[in-house]
Amino acid sequence: MLFKSIENIFSFEANDKTAIKEIIHPKNDGVQLGYSLAHASLKTGESSLPHCLSNQSELYFFLSGKGKVIIEDEQKEVKHGDVVLVPKGAKQYVENQGDETLEMLCIVSPPWQEEDDLLL
Repeated sequence: MLFKSIENIFSFEANDKTAIKEIIHPKNDGVQLGYSLAHASLKTGESSLPHCLSNQSELYFFLSGKGKVIIEDEQKEVKHGDVVLVPKGAKQYVENQGDETLEMLCIVSPPWQEEDDLLL
């Protein structure tokens, strides 16, 4: 069994300016998985920078806050409980448009790799 508490996971700023906690990642946790799982957050008024994952698709599950997801030429307002699939290679960014931190879980398949996360 692998057990972790999000309170004990180090947070870092990704190149798109999102605060990230890598919850489960094969390279960090010694597990065989076809995906990685991260917690991402943006404070009030913040936006991630336009970027794409060149070799991965990404699934966002929104935990709190309100915002907008922009994928290529499409925009969608999001809130707690919403799910968004970002296709591999799609230009994407997220804006926090609420008055609280926008938090989401990010499932990346195959697992996220820094070299595949390209700023646009």
